[in-house]
Amino acid sequence: MKQGSTLFLKVVIYLIGLAVLGLCVIIAGVMISGNAGMYFPVLLVMSAAAIPFFIGLYQGILLLNYIDKGTAFSELSVKAIQNIKYYAFTISMLYAAGMPYIIYVADKDDAPGAVLFGLIFIFAPLITSVFAAVLQKLLQNAIDIKSENDLTV
Repeated sequence: MKQGSTLFLKVVIYLIGLAVLGLCVIIAGVMISGNAGMYFPVLLVMSAAAIPFFIGLYQGILLLNYIDKGTAFSELSVKAIQNIKYYAFTISMLYAAGMPYIIYVADKDDAPGAVLFGLIFIFAPLITSVFAAVLQKLLQNAIDIKSENDLTV
């Protein structure tokens, strides 16, 4: 398969990674300068969630490389999707664990939109995780069918 067919997706993944890396640098600067105040735990959760996020992006790049090599229907692809599923679920659980403090801060600052913003950070990775689980199941079924057909011939 042509490498250019997934080039756009790779560029998007790299751009998203650069944007989140820039956000991490800003968050680290705020935390180091001591200006975080009562937002320090929220920024800490965001920094901790960046680790599985970047690993998930790396798994996405690996998956696109497998597609470029023509091995999209392989156990390696299933494993990459499974890893993406686990990392997305981990991100969702990290934000869910920090949600009580986000609610506390939102109540303290009288900012009800902060709770909705926190829920977005919980449900977006959770939806990604569910989508990856469905995609993993479909890909595994396709691999099983392909192996059965290979044995039939």
